[in-house]
Amino acid sequence: MSDMRPLRIAILTISDSRTLETDTSGATLIGRLEKAGHVLATREIVPDEQPIIEAQLRTWIADPRVEVVITTGGTGVTGRDITPEAVEAVCNKMIPGFGEQFRRVSLETIGLAAIQSRACAGLAETTYVFALPGSTGACKDGWDRILEEQLDSRTRPCNFASLIPRLDE
Repeated sequence: MSDMRPLRIAILTISDSRTLETDTSGATLIGRLEKAGHVLATREIVPDEQPIIEAQLRTWIADPRVEVVITTGGTGVTGRDITPEAVEAVCNKMIPGFGEQFRRVSLETIGLAAIQSRACAGLAETTYVFALPGSTGACKDGWDRILEEQLDSRTRPCNFASLIPRLDE
């Protein structure tokens, strides 16, 4: 089996109220990605404002040091939840299977409340963008049950990590 290829992952927390000290979801994702052998490229917290979210995503998409962005927060159905719209605005290809699998996994842990999640993913040029809900439990489920395996270049038969060299073909 080949060696694991560490990815450079940025974490974006989308919240009107969280700070670095209170951002347990972002901290959870950082702990998990580092434990898996990946590198934290950068981390930011932005308010639930679509233009600000899009601007931060576009900055990281243009940065060759960022291969993957994982957002947390803003994926529900309330008026302030606009992360999926921001992700769709910056991505040239959506990855619908991610949201479908996230809701399947969530169904096992939170029951039918999973239907309220608009978790999504897409490809923006050569950068993957994954949008998870803001709860720490949802971030654990998203990482432990989907992203850890799909961002590991050793996962067979296929994974997102091994496709990175071919994303700009």
